[in-house]
Amino acid sequence: MRRAMAEARVGDDVYGEDPTVNALEALAAEKVGMEAGLFVASGTMGNLVAILTHAGRGEEAIVGADAHTISWEAGGMAVLGGIVPHPLPTDEIGRMDVAALAAAIRPEDTHLPRTRLVLLENSYGAKYGAPIPPDYFEAVAGVAGEHDLALHLDGARLFNAATALDVAPAAITQHVDSVSFCLSKGLCAPVGSVLCGSQPFIHEARRTRKVVGGGMRQAGILAAAGIVALEEMVPRLGEDHANAQRLAQGLAELPGIVIEPERVQTNIVFFELADSVRLDAEAVVTRLQADNIWLGTSGPRRFRAVTHCWVGDREVDQLLEGLRRITSG
Repeated sequence: MRRAMAEARVGDDVYGEDPTVNALEALAAEKVGMEAGLFVASGTMGNLVAILTHAGRGEEAIVGADAHTISWEAGGMAVLGGIVPHPLPTDEIGRMDVAALAAAIRPEDTHLPRTRLVLLENSYGAKYGAPIPPDYFEAVAGVAGEHDLALHLDGARLFNAATALDVAPAAITQHVDSVSFCLSKGLCAPVGSVLCGSQPFIHEARRTRKVVGGGMRQAGILAAAGIVALEEMVPRLGEDHANAQRLAQGLAELPGIVIEPERVQTNIVFFELADSVRLDAEAVVTRLQADNIWLGTSGPRRFRAVTHCWVGDREVDQLLEGLRRITSG
């Protein structure tokens, strides 16, 4: 990636003149079966640009109550767009009930915000990174079509979901109007995401990107890494899933750890401290860092571990041994 970045041909992307950015956007759109792509700085920016392009002030977006767009993006749709989130519960893999979704669509009434958009996610980060099968998106698209609603998919880890389901990404994205996915995370690029959709949608989204400060100049030095990510990193995502499952099975054998290993299907592993462990999550993290093992917390006694190309057998073993030593001490 660094070699590709150093050798990248560049131009001014604000004027559409950066050949490497243009190549990345075309490649990304092809990968997800869309007409066009737009390079953005982050997954949060990709989702925000999509939401602001699909909906306007005073309009409503139906969204899973624990989805990334409502939980972890600083309230951007409301803060910057005046768009009202309408959260619905999700099941064990992150699906809103389709009948409940249909019932949540507002009737035409001057007292109510207009429902304009449905926000989806795959894989679903809050539910162990669960991959959601295409038939769910087909069902939601049926409801959306009846009510003239737009569908946006937060596909930050779309390729992880497709890998776990053994389907092409387009089997999922064919049912939505737009999708954003991260080039970082499992695909390992240092920066960037791509928002994809129809040509008219991306034309409008480019203006929205400018509004939120996302216009970049010689961005080809970043896009070059994204091309490597799509061409070389997607085929190896199954290795990350295997390492996550190996980690989950190892954690299940530790007496101080509580985990549901059967829920690990992609590269995200959630686990908790058993009641027998007197330490809290922050104390465990601090002790692990003394051995240069870095782990994220997800609550007072809960952790979130994510595998990627730099986390292999050795790193999994180091974490397991570190936790065994700490929780049994």
